[in-house]
Amino acid sequence: MAVVAPIRRQVQLCIGKEGLPVGSLVYVRQGRRENSVFAYGEDWLANLACFNVSADLQLVPGYQPHKAASPHDSVFHGAIADTAPDAWGRRVIARDYAKRRKDDPKLPALTELDYLLAVDDFSRVGALRLRNLDSAWHRTVAAGRRSTPPLIELERVFQASRAVECGQETAEDLRYLQGKGTSLGGMRPKCTLVDEDGRLAIGKFPSVGDIRSVTRGEVLALKLAVRAGIDAASARVVALGQVPVAVIRRFDRDETDGRIPYQSAASLLQSSREEERSYTEIADAIRTYGHAPTQDVRQLWRRLVFNLLITNVDDHLQNHGFLHVSHGQWRLAPAFDINPFPDKDRESKTWLSEQDGPITDVQMLLARASYFALDEEQALAVLGDVHAAVANWRQVARSSEVGLRATELNDFAPAFEHEQMDVAAALLGR
Repeated sequence: MAVVAPIRRQVQLCIGKEGLPVGSLVYVRQGRRENSVFAYGEDWLANLACFNVSADLQLVPGYQPHKAASPHDSVFHGAIADTAPDAWGRRVIARDYAKRRKDDPKLPALTELDYLLAVDDFSRVGALRLRNLDSAWHRTVAAGRRSTPPLIELERVFQASRAVECGQETAEDLRYLQGKGTSLGGMRPKCTLVDEDGRLAIGKFPSVGDIRSVTRGEVLALKLAVRAGIDAASARVVALGQVPVAVIRRFDRDETDGRIPYQSAASLLQSSREEERSYTEIADAIRTYGHAPTQDVRQLWRRLVFNLLITNVDDHLQNHGFLHVSHGQWRLAPAFDINPFPDKDRESKTWLSEQDGPITDVQMLLARASYFALDEEQALAVLGDVHAAVANWRQVARSSEVGLRATELNDFAPAFEHEQMDVAAALLGR
């Protein structure tokens, strides 16, 4: 059996629109074993504005190792891993590479670094950026050009994505989709795009297996979230003929296209995907790292109530995020990836606390409200806001902003009309 030579590759980690050097990332693969090390640069450590970009790093000189805690975890430190392609993006990359290996069997297998570097620099989530030691940005294009498609190309992206889903993609489809994936999401087809006003957004497409209008359902959830007093990503439906696409504004860019540092709740908690973690732990992390901790833990509790009442049970730690404010302080990012699941049991993926387990009812949330800086009166006021918003779901669903047909409302009704809404109404005297 031939011995495979180890792979060692080094890239420079930079940050922000200006590409300020942060440090050096080294990836190593020996056989099937993969790991990475990262070291902050001297200039970054000497910068008065420097901060720790990932909670599992220390703001000190010297290389800091990282290896995957489980087969489902990344070989990179948390905030770096947060910029890697999601499951849909990996699928596109792997399909494209498989086609190329048919033509050239000598091509080596893809590594985790290959996936990390396959995201377009222009649209990489957060503020972290990667470049070669010769200062060339990974997956970038010449000045004055961009590979992130404008909204008017949405139809082309959808058709290419649908071809991938159906296993009928051409090499041209795959070339077109390369780099257009996102880090914020899962297996559902989607792309990064430039909206009509020049701002970055995510386009989410219907899947071939959908039995209801999932894209309109997500926009409905985000619209209701705003009505419930939640800071949520801006969203709208764009129709491609009869195909509804959810266009959701990216929140990791500012008004001047400046890049805002981001890390997921999983990164902030330094959590493995195989661990059961809790919202009280997120609250603890907010108190440790938060720019406005009381405001954010209260906002977090409001989101927990909302998730329960709309049956959003896909609330894993990658679906909660944080944006850097200054000097190592972080704020809760706008809510995203919130969806009603009418066909699922009303039980959260993330536990309320180690003692409570998954969230299943309003009473357990009220019992823990004090942990989120809310007294009984304040908690009931929040419950009232959220209940009123969710109770109005049919009107919002039928609005031109969402566009669900009357015949489609029954598909979603179990997510919004259930016994926990009745419990909340009784507690509120409604």
